[in-house]
Amino acid sequence: MLKKYKWIISISLLLVLSCSALWYWAERYTQSNTIPAHVQLSGWLISGMDITTFEQQLAERIRKLEQRAIVFTFDAAKLPPVRTTLAHIGVRYQAAALMEQLKQLQQGSLWQKIHKRLYFQEQWSLTFDWEQSIWKNRFTPQWEVKAFGTPVSAERVITANDTIEYKVDKPVYRLDRVQMEQTIRAALPAQWTTTHPVVAAAPLQRYEAPVTLRSLQAEGIERKIMEFSTTFVQEDDGRTHNVKAAAQTINNMILKPGDVFDYDRVIADTERQHGFKEAPVIFNGKLVPGVGGGICQVSSTLYNAALRSGLHIVERRNHSLPVKYLPLGLDATFSQGYINFKFKNTTAKHLLIRTATEEDRLTIKLFGTMDTSIQYKMETKTLKIMKPDVKYVRNNQLTPGTQELLQPGKNGFQVETYRLKLVDGKEVSRERVSLDTYKPQPSLIAVNNGGTPERGAVEERKPIVEDGLHGPNFDQGR
Repeated sequence: MLKKYKWIISISLLLVLSCSALWYWAERYTQSNTIPAHVQLSGWLISGMDITTFEQQLAERIRKLEQRAIVFTFDAAKLPPVRTTLAHIGVRYQAAALMEQLKQLQQGSLWQKIHKRLYFQEQWSLTFDWEQSIWKNRFTPQWEVKAFGTPVSAERVITANDTIEYKVDKPVYRLDRVQMEQTIRAALPAQWTTTHPVVAAAPLQRYEAPVTLRSLQAEGIERKIMEFSTTFVQEDDGRTHNVKAAAQTINNMILKPGDVFDYDRVIADTERQHGFKEAPVIFNGKLVPGVGGGICQVSSTLYNAALRSGLHIVERRNHSLPVKYLPLGLDATFSQGYINFKFKNTTAKHLLIRTATEEDRLTIKLFGTMDTSIQYKMETKTLKIMKPDVKYVRNNQLTPGTQELLQPGKNGFQVETYRLKLVDGKEVSRERVSLDTYKPQPSLIAVNNGGTPERGAVEERKPIVEDGLHGPNFDQGR
C-alpha cells in the first residue's frame, strides 16, 4: 500500500514539474522578441531575428531601395534617357502589415500568444505608397514641350523659277499619361536587389503637325499651269497702291475643288486690311476722280489667267469703256453691289493663286494640276463698230450762236470672244465665252443758241462706279 502511494506521489510530482517546465517554456516562447520561424519578407529570410534589429535593418533596406535608380527611356522620340530615383518620383515602401502582426504577438492570453506564434504567416511582401503628383511635377507639360519640341507644319515653297518644293513636317511626341502611370507601377521592384537601375520605357503618343507633307501633296498643286501679266502706269501713286493692295490680298489664296472665287469678298478684305487711295474710276461711262481706281486690273488679269486654265467663269462683265491694258473682250469689271467677278475651281484639285507687282507689271500665276498636253488660247473678233452720237447741253455763259466741245466722242464696239482648247497643239473645241458691248461715248457739246438745243439733252443714268469704290459727288453709305 505504501508503495502505491509513493508511486502516486512520484507521478504527481512529475506532472507538476512537467507542467511547470511547460509553463516556463510557454512563457519564454511567447515573451521572445524574435520573429517566428520560416518568415520571409519579399524573399528576405527574417525568421529568428530580433524584432528591434529587424526594424532597423528594414528601415535601411527601404532607404536603399527607394534610392534605387529608375531610368525612363523615350526611344520613339530619340530623346536621351532621364535618370532619377524611386524616391524622387514619389515612391515610398513599407511593411506595415508585417509590423502590425509582430506587435500582435505580445497581446492576448498565453494560449493566444502561443497560437499566433505557431500559426504566424510565413510569406510577406513589401507594399508601397505612390504620391503620383510628384512624378507628374517631374514630367510637366512644360517639360514635354522643352524635351520633345513643338510640331512643325510642312511648307510648300514656290521657287524663283516657279517650281514647287516642300519642307517636311515635324511630328511631336507627348507622354501618354494614363499608360505612364501603369508603366511605372509595373516597373516598381518588389524585391530587395538594388544592383541594377529600373528601366521604364515611357509610353508616347505621336501628334502630327497641323499640316503634313502628305496632306499638302494630296492637294494636287503640282506645277505652274498658267501665268498672265498686264502693265499699269506706275507714276499714278493711288492707282498703283490700289492694284498692289488687291493683288496682295489674293496672293497665296488657295481654292479647293469646287470653290468659287468671289472678287467682292476680296475687295472687302482689301479695304479692311490696306484701304484704297484716290485714283480715277469709271462713272457712268466716263473716267472721273474717285477712290479705288485700278482694282479691275487685278480682276481682269486674273480673268485671263482663269480663262487660259480652262476654268468655269461663274460671273463676269466687261467694262463700259475699253481699257488700255487688255484687248476688247478680255476685261472683267467690278462695281460693288452691281457687278462681280467669280470663277469656279473645276480642276478637281486645289488651286493656288500667286501675284507679283514689279515696276509697272502685274503678274498672276496659277499653280495646280493640269494635263500638260492641254492648252487654251483666246480669240476675239470685233463684230461691229458703233459711231458716237452728238449730245448738246445749254451753256448760257457762252456767246450766243457759239458752241464748245466738252468731250470728244468715242466709238463703241461689239466683240465676240472664244476660248479654244488644244490637245498636243491641235484644236479640239471652240467655246464662245462672251459677247460684249462697249457703248459709244457721245460727243458732248455746249451751246448757247438762245433756244432749244438742236438735239436731246444728255440722258440721265443710274450712278454706277466701275473699277473703283467711290465716285466724286455721291455717297454709297461708306
